[in-house]
Amino acid sequence: MMSLKIFVDTAPDVRFIRRMQRDITERGRSVDSIIGQYLETVRPMHKQFIEPTKRHADVILPHGANGPAVDVITTKVASVIGKLKRG
Repeated sequence: MMSLKIFVDTAPDVRFIRRMQRDITERGRSVDSIIGQYLETVRPMHKQFIEPTKRHADVILPHGANGPAVDVITTKVASVIGKLKRG
């Protein structure tokens, strides 16, 4: 019904800190194991598979959600819903 590609662009250090906090508190992992996994797997996979999809996005949310980007998304969703109601 709707084709809207959204890329949430967050700084690498912020992504890493969030991941570390989550893995320590929710998964009981050590800092060394988190760093190792990040360097060996997470960062290379992000560069290979996630980052390239950015160029195909209809909307890029820099530094997470922001007012103008949220407005664009809201307008698009409202438009699709309006067409469904009329259609």
